[in-house]
Amino acid sequence: MKTLRPNFAFLIRTLCGLLLTLVLLQTATAGGLPNGTPAFQTSDGVKLFVKVAGQGLPCLFVHGGPGAGSQAVEVLAGAPLEKQLQMIYLDQRGSGRSASDPQKNYSLERQVQDMEELRQQLKLEKWTLMAHSFGGILATTYAQKYPGRVHSLILVNAILNLPASMESTTAYGYTLLPAATRPPLDAAAPLPQRYFMVTGLLQRQGLYNQLQYASDSSAARVSRTMKGQPANHDFAANMFQNPGNYLLDYTPATASLAMPVLVLTGQQDYVTGPEHYKSFRFPQQQVVVLPGKHVPFLDNPQEFNQAVQRFVRQLPRKS
Repeated sequence: MKTLRPNFAFLIRTLCGLLLTLVLLQTATAGGLPNGTPAFQTSDGVKLFVKVAGQGLPCLFVHGGPGAGSQAVEVLAGAPLEKQLQMIYLDQRGSGRSASDPQKNYSLERQVQDMEELRQQLKLEKWTLMAHSFGGILATTYAQKYPGRVHSLILVNAILNLPASMESTTAYGYTLLPAATRPPLDAAAPLPQRYFMVTGLLQRQGLYNQLQYASDSSAARVSRTMKGQPANHDFAANMFQNPGNYLLDYTPATASLAMPVLVLTGQQDYVTGPEHYKSFRFPQQQVVVLPGKHVPFLDNPQEFNQAVQRFVRQLPRKS
């Protein structure tokens, strides 16, 4: 019997070690937040699509569009992000794989409330927000209202002043139209009229992707990924009819947001505006200017992921 005791003790230690490893793997994510697709219904009864994947600090992806959904980024760019962050992909109400609101409430305040209700359901003390394009407005507004819940911000080609970005899109987009056939652009016309005239012509002539992507291959990958997938555009349709506070300039608010911020921008991004980031005044911001246009996680994945990785490594594990 004496000879069995060391083996028995070794077995117990081994099992305990394995159990401890499993526990640590679970708690290494956002407080034990399990990966998967948790059911989520807002307080006003709208069912929203949510997917949790990865490990590390919890990070809500705030997609742009408006109404683009998170699926293309999840499928085409999610894997490297999920190695360093626990990504939470949320399709906003009226977007992507989420349901529409029967009451057509797509206000900025309601979208921000949805985000906060999701954080509460997931029982997260804090999270990082990674916002792309139009999602910058939602993320900045959330950070203003709930600064104590935001660990850090990662702003990817983010728009914080929608009219300014619409002006940039309109001016550059007009130059992409064939000079011989494009109609005159009345500079005195209201911005929405000029914007939708130019973007409509670009779409009809198959030129709109030249605004978004640095290469045709990136556009083709998105098209293949989204073919046949659910694509709710109710938010987009309603937002431009009733823009409300989406039209405000949120750049002055950046001066009061003290959390660490990574600002990623594209040298030739005329959707957001190549100079747009220069109006940001976050006290703890780091700026990385990448080659390319509006979608760096597809056009410049290596540079994009390296920048995110460097930033995440610098973040405190506790705050």
